[in-house]
Amino acid sequence: MGPAPAGAQPRGDAGDPEMMEPPLEGTVKKGKKEFSKKHTVAGSPVEGLLQPVKLSRAELYKEPTSEELNRLRETESLFHSSLLRLQVEELLKEVRLSEKKKERIDAFLRDVNQRIMRVPSTPETELTDQAWLPAGVRVPLHQVPYTVKGCFRFLPPAQVTVVGSYLLGTCIRPDINVDVALTMPREILQDKDGLNQRYFRKRALYLAHLAHHLAQDPLFGSVRFSYTNGCHLKPLLLLRPHGKDEHLVTVRLHPCPPPDFFRPCRLLPSKNNVRSAWYRGQSPPGDGSPEPPTPHYNTWVLQDTALQSHVQLLSTVLGSALGLKDGVALLKVWLRQRDLDKGLGGFSGFLVSMLVAFLVSIRKIHTTMSGYQVLRSVLQFLATTDLTVNGISLCFSSDSSLPALADFHQSFPVVFLDSSGRLNLCADVTASTYHQVQHEARLSMVLLDSKADDGFQLLLMTPKPMIRAFDHILHLCPLSRLQAACHRLKLWPELQDHGGDYVSAVLGPLTTLLEQGLGARLHLLAHSRPPGSEWDISQDPPKHRDSGALTLGLLLRPEGLTSVLELGPEADQPEAADFRQFWGSRSELRRFQDGAIREAVVWEAGSMSQKRLIPHQVVTHLLALHADIPETCVHYMGGLLDALIQGLKETSSTGEEALAAAVRCYDELSRLLWGLDGLPLTVSAVQGAHPVLRYTEVFPPTPVWPAYSFHKHFPERASLLPRPDKPCPAYVEPMTVVCHLEGSGQWPQDAEAIRRVRAAFQLRLAELLTQQHGLQCRATATHTDVLKDGFVFRIRVAYQREPQILKEMRSPEGMISLRDTPASLRLEKDTKQLPLLTSALHGLQQQHPAFSGVARLAKRWVRAQLLGEGFTDESLDLVAAALFLHPEPFTPPSGGAGGDPQWLPGNSETTPRHGHHYPSGSQKLHMDTGWALAPDPAAACGPGSRGLTDPREAANGSLGAWRYQDSVPAALGHV
Repeated sequence: MGPAPAGAQPRGDAGDPEMMEPPLEGTVKKGKKEFSKKHTVAGSPVEGLLQPVKLSRAELYKEPTSEELNRLRETESLFHSSLLRLQVEELLKEVRLSEKKKERIDAFLRDVNQRIMRVPSTPETELTDQAWLPAGVRVPLHQVPYTVKGCFRFLPPAQVTVVGSYLLGTCIRPDINVDVALTMPREILQDKDGLNQRYFRKRALYLAHLAHHLAQDPLFGSVRFSYTNGCHLKPLLLLRPHGKDEHLVTVRLHPCPPPDFFRPCRLLPSKNNVRSAWYRGQSPPGDGSPEPPTPHYNTWVLQDTALQSHVQLLSTVLGSALGLKDGVALLKVWLRQRDLDKGLGGFSGFLVSMLVAFLVSIRKIHTTMSGYQVLRSVLQFLATTDLTVNGISLCFSSDSSLPALADFHQSFPVVFLDSSGRLNLCADVTASTYHQVQHEARLSMVLLDSKADDGFQLLLMTPKPMIRAFDHILHLCPLSRLQAACHRLKLWPELQDHGGDYVSAVLGPLTTLLEQGLGARLHLLAHSRPPGSEWDISQDPPKHRDSGALTLGLLLRPEGLTSVLELGPEADQPEAADFRQFWGSRSELRRFQDGAIREAVVWEAGSMSQKRLIPHQVVTHLLALHADIPETCVHYMGGLLDALIQGLKETSSTGEEALAAAVRCYDELSRLLWGLDGLPLTVSAVQGAHPVLRYTEVFPPTPVWPAYSFHKHFPERASLLPRPDKPCPAYVEPMTVVCHLEGSGQWPQDAEAIRRVRAAFQLRLAELLTQQHGLQCRATATHTDVLKDGFVFRIRVAYQREPQILKEMRSPEGMISLRDTPASLRLEKDTKQLPLLTSALHGLQQQHPAFSGVARLAKRWVRAQLLGEGFTDESLDLVAAALFLHPEPFTPPSGGAGGDPQWLPGNSETTPRHGHHYPSGSQKLHMDTGWALAPDPAAACGPGSRGLTDPREAANGSLGAWRYQDSVPAALGHV
């Protein structure tokens, strides 16, 4: 390749093949540094100390410059606050390379250039004759099949150029990689090297010879092989300096062909360059059927040949636009925090750089925009544009010989063409990965539009690993089982196209299969990408099965998650056969109440916890049926913690049914109280004030009826006394219910008199419930216990003005003032705040069915850490509510408690990189009921208070008592 365009700056990041190619010589400008000297004010009493500068009145009150006015105006219109602007600028300073490190890197690059050019040549041999290779180095490529035509000899590269974002100034720390392109001489290549992996075999041999000689040089502390963006056909050589600079930079060597060596028309996605007879070892069919196209193979060759056009494009767009460079750096940070830029098919920094260039070309982005504007514009474009349906192109030529976008859509799931119109930049990006990028972009735009004070922290400083971003996770291992899946799915053309990489070949069909099966239950399915591995030059390259496990993440929809029925077409429709073929033995004919006879699939699930795990049944059934992957190879992570909130006698339920039964009984009791006849005052409100009634009791009560044979009956007192020779009766915890009576002028104005009137109402309430509804009641001066359907409800009569009367203080002069007292605070909490909190969280449970399990598991964990005395039930409920009301940058959990350990206390804003970010102290938890929860009910129950604001301050102390942990502790399973 030729030299880089004028104006290119030495910047870069090896992970992004943004190719700019100035020669290594002259990368550092010679000259002395200029240092500014600080002068002290004349006459300073202490020499060397800085003194305040005295400004004249004209200088002190001079008008702001146009640059200052533009900055203030830009901050007001483009940033939510000046704080956000300062945070963005500080982040850019942190991720940029310092000038001193650039000088050291440039010096190392010059030394690398000299060593490479001194590597000796080798005589010409057949590609299969590799006896000339030294014993201490192995070819970094799986040569399957081994036999291939062609000859090879090593010659020093025709040109050594630095490529990548290091030249553009868009590389980001901490991992600084510099790509170096080695242009192989034409003498070692042949015209048909594009066929049957010949080019890739020569490329690998070229690296092996280089590795042997460079490994002997003391300049390098480490010489290892790796893959280019996870592509196993394109190895590269990693060079790291020796000594203290070992972690400073990693230089990656990329062999590439000379410009215009391969004919572009032979590398179109519809062409075949891997012959079936060579790859499969079979003779070509005699029926004259065409060879299957190899679009991915062709793209990998084109990527090495299209570097020059990418250099020119990116240097033209980003060359002098500092705002665009800042925007690209911010986008790389955004991608890295979400693990979207790594591995084969990742949405790399090179792709976002090219996307910025595309938006500049269509005038969606201007070169004068700031980095924050570029970030918003790109996220907005990603959130609203589906490249799986409507691809985009940087080629604006009207040449009729170029393939159309529709041709690329037939070969690739995601389409983004470069300026040549022949190379799809997103060829390796799967539809699932792009939909995940879209999903993250939508969440980020909502966060930016919300103008939250901590938006920067949540957007760019909070990691989102797959284990925490999805409701259910499943691992497929061993990966060798995917080879059988390729056979079952008949993916021979895909295997031939991917060079035997069965993991990449099966990934697309596998995700499509699961998306179709999960249907309305699924919001998003994402998969992990094979990680970039390194290995020593004396070792064979890692096999595909050595990548660990293939991880799939399921983001579920709460609306259709618990449905046990998959409804198919009617039996006489042609789609019925496809439905039966897809579901196999699970499909059966059923008659429905409307008389229709349809194909249907019914899943076995009795309890709510089992219904939440129906995706597990769907996944294992479809993988075994269509992909020949047995259930033993599917490690499903969903509902793993459900056993911790199951009762002693419950093996298949996590208590949702018991909580729902208690709430139904409470609703019936409420209707009875509303309809009582004979009370002097009517009931104005009935509100629950117990964790059971807000679905947050860890172990919900079960209905209990007394065994009369175990008790002695006292009819005159309507009481049962346990017999000493019988087992101890079961304990039934009463559920508090607050019954508000209407206001009346007949209520006394004295606190003691009010208590006596309330006691009379408690007695009358018990009498009426017994007479009119036959309920067993026991009345006291403060409450009435009612036994209904095996549950005990403790009804407390409340008078609306009683807390205010308790606050009245009379001075010796007869003046009345209001002052909080312990009695008034306690009464206001019991009769106002707790009922309001229970009503709000009850509504939250209706909106998010997973809230109950998450809140109960959080309490279970706190109790297991022996922290129960420092945290009230209400404070822990609010901690769990924060996860659903302020889930940013995540989404509210939908898979139950077992799938979302985000409530763990390490997930606080003081440690955002280790977990969920809770709202700050000034941010309230706004509920859909129209009110907000303000600070701790035990400490802030004054006039106007309604509950809790900051869950960290809600527990009679601060969150300093929490133990910051990143995963579910082992102690949880032993308590």
